[in-house]
Amino acid sequence: MSADLIAAARKDDALLADIRGAEEAPDCFHLWWLGQSGFLLKWDQQFLLFDPYLSDSLTRKYHGTDKPHVRMSELVIDPARLDFLDVVTSSHNHTDHLDGESLRAIAGASGGIRLVLPEANLAFARERLGEAQVEYHGVDSGRRISAGPWEISGIAAAHNEVERDAEGRCKFLGFAVKFGEFCVYHSGDTLWHDGLVEELRPFSVDVAMLPINGNKPERRVAGNLNGVEAAELGAAIGAKLVVPCHYHMFTFNTEEPDRFVAACERAGQEFRVMRGGERLTVGTAGSADGSSAD
Repeated sequence: MSADLIAAARKDDALLADIRGAEEAPDCFHLWWLGQSGFLLKWDQQFLLFDPYLSDSLTRKYHGTDKPHVRMSELVIDPARLDFLDVVTSSHNHTDHLDGESLRAIAGASGGIRLVLPEANLAFARERLGEAQVEYHGVDSGRRISAGPWEISGIAAAHNEVERDAEGRCKFLGFAVKFGEFCVYHSGDTLWHDGLVEELRPFSVDVAMLPINGNKPERRVAGNLNGVEAAELGAAIGAKLVVPCHYHMFTFNTEEPDRFVAACERAGQEFRVMRGGERLTVGTAGSADGSSAD
């Protein structure tokens, strides 16, 4: 490992052992942060992978340009080792949320995947992924689909605006996912926008995964919630727990979680700051336990 990279809590064999060994029961679920906006969800022997970016494709793409994407954190797993997946999401077309290298490797290892993504992005995704073994499942804001045990609702996201295609379909989405007695919300990339709180409150979200890297035009990329806004959004929607993400991946587009932590403490919002490869376990009683490397 390079001395410059932030160390993972678990990676490679240790991470896979933790994933396989985590309790398989309907009264609890597990989340692993895989870096950037990538989260692996395990519940009752089933898996759902949100927005994986498990390559260095952007670092290579922007090498030698005026916007280098210098990695900050260790890669926690080779995507080709995730051979047990069925359902994967892509919240929008940006490469750190629709990474061809990661998705082709996962699809090949798993013998095919179901990819849940905005309907507006189907043609783009098919072109990017080419001949990969992918079955596409499009969703839109205010619509719901089922993929295995997961009931997935599209939630409009603003990155930086709620952008729609010619048919009025959202190009940027978050996903509210219901399963058993639980619901999690993965916002994708978003700013706070009109109607977001009202749309999310009825879901009674157990865990909200929200970006905290902020919105700074000088970075020359679309922005997100900052730490204070993420904490306040979690409280506004009644989330039982908020987990920050979309930071510590690229040096030019990151923030520290300190402001998020302070804002959660001020608002009385429960939260968990995770390390790459770390597990969070949530039970029906509302308890949440972390699992780091020994």
